[in-house]
Amino acid sequence: MELSLRRLRMLRELHLRGTVTAVAAALHYSPSGVSQQLAQLERDVGVRLVERHGRRLLLTELGLVLAEHAEQILGSVDQATLALEQAQNGVTARLTAGVWASVASSLVPPALTALAIDHPGIVVRTVELDPEQSAGAVKEGTLDLSFVIDYSVTPAHEEPGLSQTLVAVERLHAAVPAGMVPTETVRLAQLAEYPWILAPASDHFGHAVRTACQQQGFEPRIAHTVAEQPTALAMAAGGLGVSLVSDLALELVPAGVDLIALEEPVMRTVSIAYRTTPTPRHSLHLVIDAFRRAAAEKGLAASSTTD
Repeated sequence: MELSLRRLRMLRELHLRGTVTAVAAALHYSPSGVSQQLAQLERDVGVRLVERHGRRLLLTELGLVLAEHAEQILGSVDQATLALEQAQNGVTARLTAGVWASVASSLVPPALTALAIDHPGIVVRTVELDPEQSAGAVKEGTLDLSFVIDYSVTPAHEEPGLSQTLVAVERLHAAVPAGMVPTETVRLAQLAEYPWILAPASDHFGHAVRTACQQQGFEPRIAHTVAEQPTALAMAAGGLGVSLVSDLALELVPAGVDLIALEEPVMRTVSIAYRTTPTPRHSLHLVIDAFRRAAAEKGLAASSTTD
């Protein structure tokens, strides 16, 4: 009997998430692809591993036994990968990193270009996902590392079993239709009279901006709820309202938007999260260093942005 690591990972994810759709989203497969792989795993082992209960798939008793061993097997694979890296004179590794739009456009190109020159054996594949999903994906093993954010106006997020390395510190700026605010700086409360274009409150960014506004004594009047910051900026350029934008996203700002500094700074930290292991993984920390250097070259290192 030969067990596929990919199928074992799917079985483990099904045990954690309960539906094929959730497994497919986490592992970036189609639902039909996941179902086919699970069915093949059952044929490989010769026993029934899952059974349907309503809309959910639950593991059978034997499925639970295999899922428990799958956790151990996948952990051993991580340790074997680390041991091989350490045994090589050079560093060779394939890593998957979770990113979002502003990181992908601002930090990924310079960091990975420099990494390819300094350490050509390290290959980094990126997957764009919501910041709210990033830490969980690393913890579950679907990503090797991912960018995570924390805001000065909200409590820091910590995930047991994960370590974080600070990469950049950003300021948030007011993004307003051209000519709407004829000053170089503005208090956040002065924007209370304008319509806002903002991410949902369930989004880290949307929640942080709402919290910052509330701390300045007002509730933003949301005229347009959008998930993507480039969309919000395009709508601001069209005169539909105001929003906030971070340093890393400044390259995404279109014509027709003025950037105004906030008199009461709202800051956010950008870190890279990765699984905590007894022995540091050399390739992973080389990747983190490349991203830290890329951020420093943009003036976003912690020492250059904190007051």
